Order: sequence, then C-alpha cells, then structure tokens
Amino acid sequence: MHKWFGDFHVLKDVNLAVARQERIVICGPSGSGKSTLIRCVNRLEEHQQGRIIVDDIELTNNIKNIEKIRAEVGMVFQHFNLFPHLSILENLSLGPIWVRKVPRREAEETAMYYLEKVHIAEQALKYPGQLSGGQQQRVAIARSLCMKPKVMLFDEPTSALDPEMVKEVLDVMIELAEEGMTMIVVTHEMGFARSVAHRVLFMDFGRIVEENDPESFFDNPRHERTQLFLSQILH
Repeated sequence: MHKWFGDFHVLKDVNLAVARQERIVICGPSGSGKSTLIRCVNRLEEHQQGRIIVDDIELTNNIKNIEKIRAEVGMVFQHFNLFPHLSILENLSLGPIWVRKVPRREAEETAMYYLEKVHIAEQALKYPGQLSGGQQQRVAIARSLCMKPKVMLFDEPTSALDPEMVKEVLDVMIELAEEGMTMIVVTHEMGFARSVAHRVLFMDFGRIVEENDPESFFDNPRHERTQLFLSQILH
C-alpha cells in the first residue's frame, strides 16, 4: 500500500496482515508514517495505491463499504474528541443511536456497561471538562467500545496525558487485550509493547523497517535504524 500527500510519498510499499485477536504495536520516530498508516485503515486518510481489506470488505471510494468498515473499526486518538456540551453518558450513546439505530435506553445501558469496564461509571452524568485527561481518554475508549467494534485502533493514546495518568489508560488497554480485542496501537510506551503486543513494528520514512515478536524486537533488533531508535528511548 502506498500513500502520498501531494508530492510527499508518506507510506511506501507497506505490507501488513493482522489476524483476528492479534495485538500489533507500531513505533518509530515522528513523521515516520505511523499515524497515517492506521488512519488509512478506517479511511480517515485515503491511500492511492494498493489494497486495504478489513474483514473481507475492501476500502474503496464506495461509501457503503467505508461506513461498514467504520462501524467495525473503533479509533482512539491522542486528543479525546469528546463533545464538550454533552454528558459522558450522551457522548457514549450518540454513536449507537445514530449509526446502529439502537433505542436510546439500550444505548444508555450499553454505555453504562462500558463505563463500568473502564472503571469510570460514577462520572456518567458529568461533562468532559469536569474530568481529568486520563479519565477523558478512558471515556474515549469506552465510546469506541459502545459500537462493539471488531478492531480497535489507538493513535498515541497516552501522548497528551500527564505521566501519572498514563498508567490508568494503559491498564484499560491491557484489560481489552486480555479479552481478545484485535488491536493496532501506535505508541511510544515500550513497556506496554513488550508486555502486550504479539508483534512490534518499527517504521521509518514511510516504511516498515522491522517487525518481530516483542522479545526479539527489544533484545535483538536486526536493523541498525531500529537499534539506534531503541538506544535513544530505552534508558
């Protein structure tokens, strides 16, 4: 798969197969194409060459296919993207009501179930501005789960958080992983990658430079560029 922004070749010959219930962590320097890659998976960015297939549906310009895939692929961003004027419960209920045509009462029951799951049910009637960053990110994860996705994409979900809030978000992601959620995670949290991922990918200049199981990736990286990157971020 290839993608360009104008003349800039941002993704170059990317080949990746992700199995059901597999957990992939993508790391690499800023500007290496990590976020663009996962944004292509649910058509937030459009690829120009190659094929992207999610659960036997190919991503093309067909709006119905895009809608089907977006309904099955949850995404959690760096910034929480919650509606500030809606309560936490309303933020979670909105997607199921509008996209899946779920009755409001059922949508709210589902919302409460997932708020319990991310350990934040007591905040249901508050507004996003009344919550800490870590709490808002857990709400954002619960909101994606309310759509009952088959795949979850995480785009540096802890990078905008204060250090003491990072653990509470990673703990929720670890619980999801243990329950068998298919996950593609762009992150610099190497402890999470080592303990949770089935495979770790390293990207640089739009290419997947190296991929391996976590133990091999961290303890015996093959590529010089990976070795340099790890030496800079692992102290």
